[in-house]
Amino acid sequence: MIQAVIFYMLAAVVIASAVMVISARNPVHSVLWLILAFFNAAGLFLVAGAEFLAMILVIVYVGAVAVLFLFVVMMLDIDFARLRAGVVRNLPLGMLLGMTLVVELVLVAGAWQFGDLALVSRADPVAARPGLTNTEALGVLLYTDYVLFFQVAGLILLTAMIGAIVLTHRTRGGVRRQSAAAQARRTPGEAVALERPQVGAGVRTDEGVQ
Repeated sequence: MIQAVIFYMLAAVVIASAVMVISARNPVHSVLWLILAFFNAAGLFLVAGAEFLAMILVIVYVGAVAVLFLFVVMMLDIDFARLRAGVVRNLPLGMLLGMTLVVELVLVAGAWQFGDLALVSRADPVAARPGLTNTEALGVLLYTDYVLFFQVAGLILLTAMIGAIVLTHRTRGGVRRQSAAAQARRTPGEAVALERPQVGAGVRTDEGVQ
């Protein structure tokens, strides 16, 4: 009974936080509401007995992703008046996308009524292995039965990272860059000699003593 009460309390806070994320006028406040939603979602995982997922949600999403969002939003010079002006112009497209998402969610929720068009798998849940904790069982399952999918997901993330770097990379002129090949072809005559002249002695160069 207590677990059910805690579950519904956390779920209500998650839903309310999610609504505030998209309805807050200040992007910084939206990120703060998002962090609150992450914390309560981690609480839901704890109630469900998935402590590993709860810790990952707090460490990765709250400790890295949400904080990164917060710093990026605070550092960007956003023109809120111009941003709000585009809302009315893009409202029809946003409504269309929203209705499409609602229809998809309804189809997924009621997929069991559509026979061959069912989108939800009816596969039996994986039986818990005796003698293993939640984290150990998840690791064994992830790196044995689903190791191929895990590697494919890593390649997709790597591709996305490379694409982001390529899209944001800009070549700047007037910047001296290191050339390893030119440094390897350097001769002793082209090298810079380190000198320690005495006081008042000067440094000998090709043009004489300076």
